[in-house]
Amino acid sequence: MNNINIINFCIIAHIDHGKSTVADRLLEYTGTVSSRKMKNQILDDMDLEKERGITIKSKTVRMNYIDVNNNKYIFNLIDTPGHVDFTYEVSRALIACDGAILVIDSTQGVEAQTIANEKLAKDARLKIIPVINKIDLPTSDIDGVSKQIKNMFNLNIEPVCISAKNGVGIDKLIKSIIANIPKADIKIDKPLSALVFDSFYDSYRGVIVIVKIFDGTICEGMNIKFITQNVEYSVSEVGYVQMKLIPSNKLISGEVGYIVANIKNIDDVKIGDTITECSNLTKNIHKGYKKIKPFVFAGLYLNNSSEYNLLKIALSKLRLTDSSFVYFQETSFSLGYGFRCGFLGSLHLEIIKERLKREFGLNVFVTIPNVVYEIRKNDNIIVVDNPTKFPNNVSSHKIFEPYVEASIICPVDYLGSIFELCKKRRGEQVVMKYIDEKIVMLVYNMPLSEIIIGFYDLLKSVSKGYASFDYKHISYKIANLLKLEIIVNHEIIDAFTSIVHKDKANNIAHFFISKLKSIIPRHMFEIPIQAKINNKIIARETISAIRKDVLAKCYGGDITRKRKLLEKQKEGKRKMKQFGKINIPVDAFVDVIKIDEY
Repeated sequence: MNNINIINFCIIAHIDHGKSTVADRLLEYTGTVSSRKMKNQILDDMDLEKERGITIKSKTVRMNYIDVNNNKYIFNLIDTPGHVDFTYEVSRALIACDGAILVIDSTQGVEAQTIANEKLAKDARLKIIPVINKIDLPTSDIDGVSKQIKNMFNLNIEPVCISAKNGVGIDKLIKSIIANIPKADIKIDKPLSALVFDSFYDSYRGVIVIVKIFDGTICEGMNIKFITQNVEYSVSEVGYVQMKLIPSNKLISGEVGYIVANIKNIDDVKIGDTITECSNLTKNIHKGYKKIKPFVFAGLYLNNSSEYNLLKIALSKLRLTDSSFVYFQETSFSLGYGFRCGFLGSLHLEIIKERLKREFGLNVFVTIPNVVYEIRKNDNIIVVDNPTKFPNNVSSHKIFEPYVEASIICPVDYLGSIFELCKKRRGEQVVMKYIDEKIVMLVYNMPLSEIIIGFYDLLKSVSKGYASFDYKHISYKIANLLKLEIIVNHEIIDAFTSIVHKDKANNIAHFFISKLKSIIPRHMFEIPIQAKINNKIIARETISAIRKDVLAKCYGGDITRKRKLLEKQKEGKRKMKQFGKINIPVDAFVDVIKIDEY
């Protein structure tokens, strides 16, 4: 291995700028995948990724390359997601790398996530190679994008211009990778120190751990220890990922590969843990990853309660592959047993829901997403991740909600519409900076609760699809918030409880109950739907009863017979109203999530 150079790098970019296509061409150019077997987005192995055209999970692949001077190289490539909700996946990949390829679409230019990813790579002290992609398109603006890169980033490397779709410029990109990204520092003589940066579950072999070896060597039969979890295992197989798991004799310092150790307990593996040899413990213990806190919570429930244990197992397996996702058990009076789950954003929530359906055959429905609030009184702090736990009377408390720093990059033509949208969502403008004469960057401080439902779709709508959006969490700020409860037939439906700002409470309440009126079917008795804040009803709608014509069978006779039938019907409706059960369809719980039109 001494005459082989190991280079570890990742590909980062804003969503839809061509990361996965660049990865395809690198795999093809290095001969890792033959032209006959090549297909678009080959590293995106989920159907969900291919359908949506996005990368959800970071993918690791090893490529072997020999240059014209017969120098041998091992490229360990990690293809990362581009959407803001999967930024944690990107940050995990960066720690296992020495360099990053920053891909920028020549027709779109620098966008919000481009800036965020460049900052992540710079903070991780990686060598960044800017790449301008899609230069073959008629609307390509290479000079303009080059100017944006110089204005926004302090990089001392000239951009590499490529067309990943047609394979143009890939040879130049390979040369730039070899020339600019540092080779891995090989330290075989030191005790084993490996960083766990990914994992997945195999039904036959247990948890398979993806690692970056920083020091030493790992091989079959070695007894290893997970330092943070304080558990020990015997290695049954090691190897590297080259479109599939390829067993190897050993993994050495600088390499990225996988470890199989018959790990059946999912909880024994923690992303960011350090692996070392039991008989020769390392002193090079990695700090691990910054513990990520989910900021968006929602309840997951099943139509069929008998599948509860299956859902629990499915969530634990998803947690293994996605450490930013958390869950714990909860019970709802309206919905029964379920789980309160934490996500990084609304797309993250949507992807988890879809994966449960496709990978585990579970149809779950989701309650209204909410953020985590803090209620402070004197020195006591109450953390509220479920609206039902929010106290009704908070006049003597200080309520704090999470704020984000939102970056929006858009053409100047749509500034007015975006100003209006951000103001409506309680945004406070912090920065307005022109990237060039046509493109402007806006920075707003906004409540997270205002962007988790519908904001991104509305932003794309008002900007005709040209605006890009990214955000990062900054702090908690005091806010005037109230608990909104929905009462159906005199019974509080806890799944519809939400936290709203005082200024919007009336509008949301009226919108909420009018929407429920259109969703809940009519019954044989009248159903009142009410919205309540601080024990005061602020809005009401009524679903009228279905009227059965009990006089249809009467063709004549004494009027008292008809009155008797009407009185009997009246008494029956009174009893139904008192004891009848309301059938709230699952669609009601799903549709109210889209409450973004108020």
